[in-house]
Amino acid sequence: MRVPVFVTFYLYIINVGCLDVHGQSFEVDYGNNTFIKDGQPFRYVSGSIHYARVHPEYWRDRLQKIYSSGLNAIQMYVPWNLHEPYPGEYNFEGCADMLQFLKLVNDTGLLVILRPGPYMCSEWDLGGLPAWLLKYENISLRTSDPKFLIPATRWMKILLSMVEPFLYRNGGPIIMVQIENEYGSYPACDHSYMKYLHQLSISVLGSDVVYFTTDGPTKQMLTCGMTEGTLATIDFRAVENATAHFELLRTFQSSGPLVNSEFYTGWLDHWGEPHQTLSSSVFTESLDSLLGIGANVNMYMFEGGTNFAYWTGGNYKNDNYRPQCSSHDYDAPLSEAGDPTDKYFAIRNVISKYLPIPAGPVPPPTPKSSYGPFHMQFYGSVLDLLPRLTPTGPHESLYPVTMETLNQYHGFMLYRTTIPLPGSDKALLNCTGIRDRGYVMVNGISQGILERIKEPQINISYNPGDTLDILVENQGHINYGIGMYDPKGIVGNVTLNGTLLTDWSMYPLNISNVLPEIMNDSQMKSERPRTPTVNVPSFYYSPVTLDPNNDTFLDPMGWSKGQAFLNDFNLGRYWPTKGPQITVYIPGPVISRDRGNIVIMFELERAGETIQLLDKPIIDGPT
Repeated sequence: MRVPVFVTFYLYIINVGCLDVHGQSFEVDYGNNTFIKDGQPFRYVSGSIHYARVHPEYWRDRLQKIYSSGLNAIQMYVPWNLHEPYPGEYNFEGCADMLQFLKLVNDTGLLVILRPGPYMCSEWDLGGLPAWLLKYENISLRTSDPKFLIPATRWMKILLSMVEPFLYRNGGPIIMVQIENEYGSYPACDHSYMKYLHQLSISVLGSDVVYFTTDGPTKQMLTCGMTEGTLATIDFRAVENATAHFELLRTFQSSGPLVNSEFYTGWLDHWGEPHQTLSSSVFTESLDSLLGIGANVNMYMFEGGTNFAYWTGGNYKNDNYRPQCSSHDYDAPLSEAGDPTDKYFAIRNVISKYLPIPAGPVPPPTPKSSYGPFHMQFYGSVLDLLPRLTPTGPHESLYPVTMETLNQYHGFMLYRTTIPLPGSDKALLNCTGIRDRGYVMVNGISQGILERIKEPQINISYNPGDTLDILVENQGHINYGIGMYDPKGIVGNVTLNGTLLTDWSMYPLNISNVLPEIMNDSQMKSERPRTPTVNVPSFYYSPVTLDPNNDTFLDPMGWSKGQAFLNDFNLGRYWPTKGPQITVYIPGPVISRDRGNIVIMFELERAGETIQLLDKPIIDGPT
């Protein structure tokens, strides 16, 4: 449900009375290189957690575990695209209930380092920017370009007004507010843009807030990322030379507290690449050193969580597009499912040398269960269900248009045309503009897969007048660096043996339209037969009996690639044939208590027969 901003904001303003104000203050003492909190020197030891990556019913549990580790603060991003999915339409419910999350943080006794954007990176689709921005041709993202700055200003004014009651001076937890995010890593280097965002923040929040920037520890990054009147902070890994990095920072900012705003506890995973880990001993030794010199540290991530639905991003470098996994475990101290790891307890031991550890035991892991195997039944192919997936019918165009042009910002779109050429058993279909992966069918028969950059052309067989379908999957908008203008779908011409194909029909797919249908029809006693076209993208389902008090993990081994759902909850992508992530996390709160549960899989390549649900994850599979 999309709700007007003023309604949600009004409801939270009513509740702000619970914030007990006692003349609280937070500032920077540049002369003594420290923060001052309520008149006393202060050092924060923080951890990153992103509310959109954790089920809301687990927010309190995760925050209590963070508090029990000895941390005194969390760091959080705000994903603009989650909250404004369409221009002028806002979402602050469920996993997007940011203000409820802030209230829980405050109730837990933690402080907040807020990173409001508008850009956040974070391995999140388009770095948190809404994909509808890509409808504007030649837009310059993250710059003073009015096509970007006008909608960004509108959003930032709304967001900052909403969080203002949660500033520390008002009895809330927010002690610091970031300006943009790692702007020095972006090639635009638009200083006027950074200055504008800083002044915009002051105009809404006031000049007595501690504003800061975060950048990598290089001269170029600090030159482009810093902005006057803010505290400059840096980020770097445990294996890097902290002394050299802080010495470089001092050449740009001669005084002020030393801060590592992203001290990486692990690293992100890309499909087809080995699972990334960092040993506890390497990390904690470096953490001990940083705390020993009096630095402020934010551990990124403290819990990585999950990229549910279509929220994963992608990286682009050296002509290589690298989509990221649905699991955002990050080898963090709290696992993807929020369980304390050995790294958690090792960090807790280090923190205890510098800060008091709360009394009482650490909250336990959430319970897990295993089930199955379950036989998956065939429901229908994407072509069978096309009228329900796109009930408004196709958009017609002489040439292909992008997904964003048709307001399809995530997921899938089917492109269809009639082949006008003489028949052939082997004709070269060329689609260099595929973004990102295309499943090719002729008269409903699978022909192969087009893949961005790596395999943008395949041979197909056809007869004159046959129907050519290309189901295009958006695997995640690029979230970092020079390639962020990343429209999806087919962004150029399509040729067959060198002949330009025209007269396209485009079907934006709304998968949520068919999920209730599958759930209702799952009570059918007889299974629909798997047809010879079973290797075209198709939907499969199985009723499952699950304990709603326990988490579990979908194991799709034997399947190929697709999107997984429990009932109508979009769990995320699976791709066991690529790895390293195998299992898909199912948090207990998404399991229905009052009706049966259905696992639904939209398999894009080759279907398996069964699935299992496990009591532990597999995120380090072969690649």
